[in-house]
Amino acid sequence: MSERGPRIQPARRVAYDVIAAVRESDAYANLLLPTRIARASLTPADAGLATELTYGTLRMQGYYDRVIARAAGRAVDRIDPPILDVLRLGTHQLLSMRVASHAAVDESVSLARAVGSRSATGFTNGVLREISRHTPDEWRERILSDASSADDELAAVYSHPVWVVRALRRALEAEDRGAELEDLLAADNTAPRVNLIALPGIAETPPEAGADRFSPFGFTLGGGDPQGIVERNDGRIRVQDEGSQLAALALSRARAVVAGEEWLDLCAGPGGKAALLAAEARLGGASVIANELVPARADLVRRALAGLPEPVEVWERDGTTIGETDPGRFDRILLDAPCTGLGALRRRPEARWRKTPRDVAELTGLQAALLDSAFAALKPGGVLAYVTCSPHIAETRLSVADAVARWGDAAEPLDTASVLQQVSLERMDLAGDPAQVQLWPHRHGTDAMFIALLTKRPAS
Repeated sequence: MSERGPRIQPARRVAYDVIAAVRESDAYANLLLPTRIARASLTPADAGLATELTYGTLRMQGYYDRVIARAAGRAVDRIDPPILDVLRLGTHQLLSMRVASHAAVDESVSLARAVGSRSATGFTNGVLREISRHTPDEWRERILSDASSADDELAAVYSHPVWVVRALRRALEAEDRGAELEDLLAADNTAPRVNLIALPGIAETPPEAGADRFSPFGFTLGGGDPQGIVERNDGRIRVQDEGSQLAALALSRARAVVAGEEWLDLCAGPGGKAALLAAEARLGGASVIANELVPARADLVRRALAGLPEPVEVWERDGTTIGETDPGRFDRILLDAPCTGLGALRRRPEARWRKTPRDVAELTGLQAALLDSAFAALKPGGVLAYVTCSPHIAETRLSVADAVARWGDAAEPLDTASVLQQVSLERMDLAGDPAQVQLWPHRHGTDAMFIALLTKRPAS
């Protein structure tokens, strides 16, 4: 070994650094990874390898930890965290990638030597060689045999916490679709396609693009870096999940726009939906205000809105107080509420390991306060869209039901499903109460966005 230390393949080093940052400082892999790839000047092939190593390892972390614990003969919480990260990366290469066993082990040992103690290299070598002695199918059978229940089996094989498995089952059962659970869990572990939008009335879909199934303004590219087309169009074309597009369009297309309407995006960060709403409002002669409490996220909103022909006002206010400061002001309000993010596990896989049932309880309290504020700020006859990127029943159906109960006869649910069907290019497979729409990765190819439209009845 040279004085500079072992030679580590750049893609593996980038993947390790991102995974370590996710563990140490709650970094978001989808935000950090592109920066680290650019900083390392990775080739397209190495960038693809770093992406697969990072996301594949984070998605299957729960399963890999069970494999590592069995191979090491000790619980993973007794392994030094940096070495555990190395072992997770190595296990992903051995069980889920077409990487030669000797290459996966040797690179992992070099990485362990760089980030751990001398004794850690022998430990890493021993654990990964034990894992490499058995096929992926053999490991699957071993892990299944250790499971304590049917839910624990699903949690192990599909690498989700047990409480998340149960929450997703309840959400599907609310639509009488409980049999789709394994399809959903598998979809959460599949890399999502990169989806873009050409803002209506401002940008044109490129001729080489493939149209989305549902959004009239969404598209995909056959290949290449989507960031290039985003930069060439100054943000008028942008990356945005199709489900996020549909959530904003449900509000803007709920009824015909009347010139002079004033709309509010109550929790606007990072600004994708605000940009689409502003483009839609512009076509109808309406205006939009975007609100975001956190200054750093408010800056992201301003950046997202910078490509629009006319400026959009951005507030930095506490959304729970806007109903008091601006009662009955807005014709349409989008409340894309802070949530667990369990609907975006494809693109933010680390969220499944960060959230707990306690987070749900805390968030539902905030969601209720924001709902009450939004409803107070809504004009009589106005439309409120309540949106979460989570299918958890407590954050979706129960939040809406509790809010409607608080508001009494003043609130009227709208036929959200009919609005979405009218917006959509294709007929959508929607189930359950038509006043509420739950999108799904396995069924629609989108994030699991929940959308409910309500209106405020005029006072008698």
